[in-house]
Amino acid sequence: MIRTFSATAASLMLTALLTGCMTHPRDLDLSLDKQSAAGVYHVTLVPPKQAPAINQMHSWKVKLEDRSGAPVPGASFAVDGGMPEHGHGLPTQPRVTGEVDAGTYQLDGMKFSMTGWWEVKLDINSAQGSDTVTLNTMVKSPSTGH
Repeated sequence: MIRTFSATAASLMLTALLTGCMTHPRDLDLSLDKQSAAGVYHVTLVPPKQAPAINQMHSWKVKLEDRSGAPVPGASFAVDGGMPEHGHGLPTQPRVTGEVDAGTYQLDGMKFSMTGWWEVKLDINSAQGSDTVTLNTMVKSPSTGH
């Protein structure tokens, strides 16, 4: 009887943990176009044209504007992120490698190691000031859409 209870309890706990990892907040903001935390910048994160495959390197673009909507050239970025539900960071160390147009930056070294909710966090610094932004994305399996 004790063995059955322990196996059942372990099974229920495992199910609860796995289910928790497969859900995300109902009100999760998936917009890749938003104001930075203190409102210094308007940031647009532009994903690659083709959805990136799991465990493959890919590049994004970051469009940076000031409060009036003008491009912000000469900015520097620190990039961080990860999977909040899993408690781990990005599997790579992505970085902004250059400015490809006024206020548009190349973000290289992105990689997602599994499907689910990912955060991309940018610390931004320019003559306009310092600010941060967190953008959320859902990575789905290319073959199933889940």
